[in-house]
Amino acid sequence: MKYFGFLARFVLIPLAALGVFTWFDARRGKKLPDKLGALPPAVILAAHVGVAVAYTTPWDNYLVATRVWWYDKKLVNGLILGYVPIEEYTFFVLQTALTGMWLLTAARYTSADDAPPKGGWRYRVGLTAALGAVWAWSVYNLITRKQKLTYLSLTLAWALLPIMLQTAFGGDILYQHRRLVALGIVLPTLYLGVSDSLAIDSGTWTINPEKTVDIHLGGKLPLEEGVFFLLTNVLISVGMTLMLSKESPKRIPARVRRWLGIKEA
Repeated sequence: MKYFGFLARFVLIPLAALGVFTWFDARRGKKLPDKLGALPPAVILAAHVGVAVAYTTPWDNYLVATRVWWYDKKLVNGLILGYVPIEEYTFFVLQTALTGMWLLTAARYTSADDAPPKGGWRYRVGLTAALGAVWAWSVYNLITRKQKLTYLSLTLAWALLPIMLQTAFGGDILYQHRRLVALGIVLPTLYLGVSDSLAIDSGTWTINPEKTVDIHLGGKLPLEEGVFFLLTNVLISVGMTLMLSKESPKRIPARVRRWLGIKEA
C-alpha cells in the first residue's frame, strides 16, 4: 500500500466525513458550549497543525536517520525533505486535523463541570509530577543507551515535555472537561492504531525490532506505535481543550492577553 494511498483511505475519508457532519451541525445551529468559546475553533486547529509540523519534524527526521523506523522507497513518491518523505509531513497535518475535528465534534455534544475543581493546584502539580517521573525514566534510558527501549524512550522524552507544560498550566481545567478530553484521546488513538498496523502489515513502513521492546498490541501493533498515537492525541486534545476553555485566559498575564487579542471571560 502506497503511503499516499494509506492517507487517502484511513485519514482523508474520516476527515471529510467529520467536515460534512460539522457543516450539518452548523446548519442546525449546533455550537460549542459557551464555556469553550475563548478562541475561534478554526484558529485553534490551525495553530495546532503548525505546532505539530514544527515540533515533530526534527524528532521524526532523527528517528529515520538513526533507523528507528524506515519506509519502503517504492511506496512513496520520491520527494524527500531531510530524511523523511513528503507523505510523512502530510500525515503530521492530517492527523492533527482529524483528531482536532473529532474533538470539536465531541465538544458540541459533551457536558462538563461548571468550573474547575477547588484546590486546582493539586491537580496541576500532581499530574505534572507523575508525568515528570516517567519523562526522567525515559531520559535515563537514553543516557544509558538501553537499545531495546530506544523508540519508546525517544517518544516519551519528546512528547511528555509539552504535555507537562499543558498539565502544569491547566490540569484542573482538563479535569473539568475530562469527558471531552477522554473522548478526544481514546477513539482517535484506537482508530489510528488499527490503521497503522495495517500499513505495517503491507510494508508501507517498518519499525526496527532491535530498538523496540517487542510487545505487539493486538498481536500486530508495536507498543511504541500505540504510545506514539496516544501521546500525540493527548497533545492535540489537551492543547485544544485548554485553548477553547474560557478559564484559560484568566491565567495569562493581562499584557500577554492584549498582545494575543484574547478577551478574559
